[in-house]
Amino acid sequence: MDVLINVFVALHIIGIAALLGGFLTQMKAMGAGTARFTPPMLHGALTMLVTGVALVGLNEADGQAVNNLKVGVKLAVLVVILGLVYVKRDEETVDKAVFGVVGGLTIANIFIATLWT
Repeated sequence: MDVLINVFVALHIIGIAALLGGFLTQMKAMGAGTARFTPPMLHGALTMLVTGVALVGLNEADGQAVNNLKVGVKLAVLVVILGLVYVKRDEETVDKAVFGVVGGLTIANIFIATLWT
């Protein structure tokens, strides 16, 4: 079971890397007002959602304690990110504020995952 959990953790990290990487590569464009949500950002957020839900289930099945409050907060943040990226994915440019919110929430989600014990 540990190997399966670790595989899903790795996939979860790949998802966050795609989302954060997409944001970071658009930072210069954000300054110019031409930033847009790229397909890897959407796919990264979806990967995070699927693997995160799978990780909760696998950890519960393995008898490990799951902090449901932390999972709920992370899920709520991810749903907001996913909603914004999904709705604005076809627009040529995205408002700086919306793009910044997605980046800020992504970074907040990383800090919630690593610092909340």
